[in-house]
Amino acid sequence: MKTGPRYKIAKRLGATVFEKAQTQKFAISAERSAKNKRRGRGRQSEYGKQMLEKQKVRVTYGLTERQFRNYVRKALETHAMQPSERLHELLETRLDNVVWRLGLAATRRGARQMVAHGHVMVGTKKIRVPSHLLSVGDTLSIREGSKDHGVLVGFADRFAERPLPSWLSWNPKAMEGTVVARPTAASADPAGDLVAVLSFYTR
Repeated sequence: MKTGPRYKIAKRLGATVFEKAQTQKFAISAERSAKNKRRGRGRQSEYGKQMLEKQKVRVTYGLTERQFRNYVRKALETHAMQPSERLHELLETRLDNVVWRLGLAATRRGARQMVAHGHVMVGTKKIRVPSHLLSVGDTLSIREGSKDHGVLVGFADRFAERPLPSWLSWNPKAMEGTVVARPTAASADPAGDLVAVLSFYTR
């Protein structure tokens, strides 16, 4: 997905949309820009707030408008849980997002490339589709021939230094993980206000 100038987008949507924008230097610059905008603007409309949340979530996960709209449609069709919970689950269980959550890649974009280049296995199959959805009980591993790949060298040691979401487990020696539970707002912070996002699409 083409995103345009990343720092400019991050200033508009928030630093969380791009991992590399989460620095003190960027935070100071963003706060300065926000103050200038507040001086020149009136109160933001409810529609404007909803659109901002929609853009924030969409860009955070690196999705096109069409892809994101499809996830929203699936979430609204659910009857087993709240649509906002379902939308959160659909976004979090994407293969590229799980690879990023496990720390195998520094950014979601890097995780997408890792999947697309064939480094990741789901069960016994090599999956090259970043949008592949994982379910509880699915296992994810690094392809044997990719374990010595540059970005993965020393991963076992780095993994010990980072927190792991409670809905995922990971065996650093075998380089294999499992989805042990559904991701919830408590176990994986939503990228934005998903209720507002759904309201934007159902106006």
